Amino acid sequence: MHTEVLVIGSANADLVVPAERRPGSGETVLGGDTTVLPGGKGANTAVAAARLGADVALLAAIGDDAYGAMLTESLRDAGVRTELVRKVGRPTGIAYITVTPDGENSILVSPGANSALEPGALDFAGAKVLVASLEIPLPTVEWAIAEAASAGVRTMLNLSPVAELSPRTLAALDVLLVNEHEAAALLGEGVGLGKLLELGPRSAVVTLGARGALVLTGDGETEVPAPPVEPVDTTGAGDAFTGALAASLATGVTLETAARMAVRVAAISVTRRGAQPSYPSAAELEGR
Repeated sequence: MHTEVLVIGSANADLVVPAERRPGSGETVLGGDTTVLPGGKGANTAVAAARLGADVALLAAIGDDAYGAMLTESLRDAGVRTELVRKVGRPTGIAYITVTPDGENSILVSPGANSALEPGALDFAGAKVLVASLEIPLPTVEWAIAEAASAGVRTMLNLSPVAELSPRTLAALDVLLVNEHEAAALLGEGVGLGKLLELGPRSAVVTLGARGALVLTGDGETEVPAPPVEPVDTTGAGDAFTGALAASLATGVTLETAARMAVRVAAISVTRRGAQPSYPSAAELEGR
């Protein structure tokens, strides 16, 4: 199978509940009506990239259930190729998401079928970028990165949720993508972000929320500011950034140029509710 961007990661149904505040320990808080939306870090990344015109395929696992059917339909509608999406004997993953009036969210993920995504033969013919994220078994992620690196494909990992990677995997990464919290978990509190490259990747991008992103390469650090927006829902914003970064890198631009595109896409996404439904198209970006 020939595809320029190959995404490996999770596919979840997002059950989103608006609430005035998050419940504390042992507390019950009433929320608004539940909205069911397609999500999952892998699926979100693939949809974000496809909306920008990239040729994208997703390797993921879903259950043979209504949520799996919803995800498959959403992926195809966005232009994502689904030949590699596997049906397994576990329920489709679910993310339980609480969104407060400031647009911030808290998420509890039940991985379900995502936990059954195992290594398998992959055809990297024509692939330019492999982008992986967690919420799936770490051995599967490390296998995919090693295979892609051996095939000469540019490798990118969104290390979310943060996990301990082998030195071999870190050294095989062209781009390590983390947010500030994940960077602190890797390096320790108070350690400069520039130390990320000492872990092994050839470059790194740190997302900084409303402040934009920081691009780290062997030539130094570059701050990429984000346009000011009024956030409505930050769910999936990091995945929007990841998908846009991968789509841009597949066109051959520099990491800094790709990051500038990615902050624009992520900024637009937080002005709308949901993850995948909030991602802009290439035509919409051109009009801004």
